[in-house]
Amino acid sequence: MEVIKFTSLLAAILLGALACVGAAEPPSGAQAASDKLLAAIASGDYAAFVAEGDAAFKGLKKEEFDAVAAQLGPRFESGYEATYLGDLNQKGYQVTLWRLRFKAGGDDALATLSLKDGKIGGYWIR
Repeated sequence: MEVIKFTSLLAAILLGALACVGAAEPPSGAQAASDKLLAAIASGDYAAFVAEGDAAFKGLKKEEFDAVAAQLGPRFESGYEATYLGDLNQKGYQVTLWRLRFKAGGDDALATLSLKDGKIGGYWIR
């Protein structure tokens, strides 16, 4: 009887922990910023990509953006899902982590979005 009670308690704790993990929400503004950046890459829209960036981010050369968009754009065409994984505080930036899963298959990608004072300071897809 004690084993059943312990097992039930353990199951309840695990379910509660899983509910907390699944309920994680990105910080304010991060979801919208991530969505805009991904849409800009998918459509090859350099101006939209750098529009909400800080001065350094806006310094990204169009040729560099075009190279990334040419490489990743076709993977976005069949659809993708961006899932928020968590966030970090690094050098004054709030860095959010995103898993990109492509509907056409292939390897997932990890995206990191750096925000500070409402501006995009960096965006990397690995």
